[in-house]
Amino acid sequence: MGQHGAFGDGITYVDGKWVEGNAPLMGSQTHAAWLSSVVFDGARSIRGMAPDLDRHCARCIASALSFGLAPPVTAEEILNLAWEGIEKFPKDAELYVRPMMFAEEGFVSPIPESTRFALVITNSPMPDGSGFTACISSFRRPTADAAPTDAKASCLYPNSARALQEAAKRGFDNAVVCDLLGNVAEFATANLYCVKDGTAYTPVPNGTFLNGITRQRVMKLLREAGTEVVEQTITVNELKDADEVFSSGNYAKVSSVTKLEDRDLQPGPVAKKAFELYMEFAETQRR
Repeated sequence: MGQHGAFGDGITYVDGKWVEGNAPLMGSQTHAAWLSSVVFDGARSIRGMAPDLDRHCARCIASALSFGLAPPVTAEEILNLAWEGIEKFPKDAELYVRPMMFAEEGFVSPIPESTRFALVITNSPMPDGSGFTACISSFRRPTADAAPTDAKASCLYPNSARALQEAAKRGFDNAVVCDLLGNVAEFATANLYCVKDGTAYTPVPNGTFLNGITRQRVMKLLREAGTEVVEQTITVNELKDADEVFSSGNYAKVSSVTKLEDRDLQPGPVAKKAFELYMEFAETQRR
């Protein structure tokens, strides 16, 4: 059936059954549609491998609880449904797996008991590995007392969209977003690593960005393989002076920056090592 399989836009599990395509989930009065009570998570299935799928399912539950929702399913139930959905696609499919929860009712504050669950699985080929360009964004990440930064929440993404739109207008693929103090937080769509003299550095989690599951995995794999990884505050000037800059995230896993502002960069050995180690780990993540 090829990379796109037989499902076109993918499949959705909602209200106890699988539905083909882009299933409608909300009405005009649904709380989530106008008051943004939506949390989700993103996992990958890559040719039958689903790295850290259990952790992504568990984080969806944690995000829902942080948001004041009442999850109608458990993390284990989401995990089992995810594998059930993955197995409906060809074995060579590269997929995006997105569990989500949202409130149906409420006024400003959601009514927890109205929480609904859906699981979306779509074809999403892995990037080609050529890397991406990035600039420094003028937008900032919010603090934990200003936004629900401890959840993977849809309401946080318009800010990322602004950073991406700004970057695109300047001719870049992505953007480095700083925290309110002006230190590096992450990319608009992924966590950030940089390398200097063989040591990998990544911003220490400070409540302005999610401590990503792939970020944590890359850190663990690099350390186990003998590469020093340091979590610390990183300034923009330090980032611009790095030997390598790369992202870690669910979509591309590990991807190198090939240009940062006006400085050309080459994919370096630490990013290459991180990607190879991650894919070796992924091979152990089959059902």
